[in-house]
Amino acid sequence: MARLHSKRGPMHEINVVPYVDVMLVLLVIFMVTAPLVTPGMVELPSVSKASNAPVMPLEIVIREDQSVLLISRDAKGGPTEERRVAQAELAALIVERQKKTPDLPVLIAADKNVRYEAVLRVMDELQKHQVRKVGLLVKPAR
Repeated sequence: MARLHSKRGPMHEINVVPYVDVMLVLLVIFMVTAPLVTPGMVELPSVSKASNAPVMPLEIVIREDQSVLLISRDAKGGPTEERRVAQAELAALIVERQKKTPDLPVLIAADKNVRYEAVLRVMDELQKHQVRKVGLLVKPAR
């Protein structure tokens, strides 16, 4: 039902049609001008190469016969020291090296035929001695 307004009383409705027209015009203006605005190029500062060589991780290799090797590598990735150690003294050696280099990562590499328990024993021993940055070394599938 349409309401009839008396000619003498004030009208209590807002006419929104002009506002909608203005908004549609603004929308069209923004849609046309947006592709024309070129984004500003950001010039990033340059830095010289870092003087610190990256720290090569220590590798713990667990063989199928449960023997443990500790391998240190140089900056080029070549082995500098390969040492057979007992599991009891392994954590102490790593803690000693991490005192010299606190950010020294440790990677555990196990033969695929080694039982999972052997890897967990080594990880548990390292965790007991608060060795940080421990990871597993895997061969990617082809």
